[in-house]
Amino acid sequence: MPRAIAAAQTVPVRGDVGANVERHLQLVPVAAEERAEVLVFPELSLTGYEIDLAAGLAFSPADPRLAPLVEAASSHSMTLIAGAPVRLESRLHIGALIISPDRTVGLYTKHRLGAFTAGASCDGIVPPAEATVFHPGTLNPLVRFGGNTAAVAVCADIGQPSHPRQAAERGAGTYLASMFVIPSEFEQESARLETYAVQHSMTVVFANYGGPSGGLRSAGRSTIWSGTGELLVRLEAVGAGVAVAMETPAGWRGKAIMLGGP
Repeated sequence: MPRAIAAAQTVPVRGDVGANVERHLQLVPVAAEERAEVLVFPELSLTGYEIDLAAGLAFSPADPRLAPLVEAASSHSMTLIAGAPVRLESRLHIGALIISPDRTVGLYTKHRLGAFTAGASCDGIVPPAEATVFHPGTLNPLVRFGGNTAAVAVCADIGQPSHPRQAAERGAGTYLASMFVIPSEFEQESARLETYAVQHSMTVVFANYGGPSGGLRSAGRSTIWSGTGELLVRLEAVGAGVAVAMETPAGWRGKAIMLGGP
């Protein structure tokens, strides 16, 4: 069936969950105007990429702080993929919370943890390696929308070619990559995602920050590729916005919407 999918590009506020939820809620109706059925946000979008704060800000799938997003998903008939640190029993994970229109909340946990080097820093401070705080996860539910199936990936997960391959083998026609990509890594990661789109005939959605987080610059330029590798839509490098791609009888149509503020 035709798909209408979107990537949200946010500028996070360090550790301020309330402010970040509000920024998510600003983008949901923008995507809804374009009839998007799925909207994916960047990695750790609800807290920012603030590894040192993750333990104190950790979510659970039943977290009451998600209530406004649950309501938004329901009222706009849209699945939201929001990033947050998530605690399961005694372990902390980098999670992608899958908030469905039926008000249920699923969870994907990042499988492959990463780290940034000193050269990535914009203020001389490098965030700790993810493995010093988080555990790798195994949860990997598929996302169903409008008769379509999507798979989720969080940032370094895409470094394993087996990850998108297994998603395609499980029937996913869309690959939702929730990421934080710095400028020096953008070309490499962008090329990797484009290659996966072609190899597996999957529409690939890449959501990135539109501003710095955790002391690191972000490349922005959230993008959607078709299953033939065609670049359908790409946002600007700086600022918040929504990239939307809609499948029509005449082919794909992309639209980039940048907001005036953060």
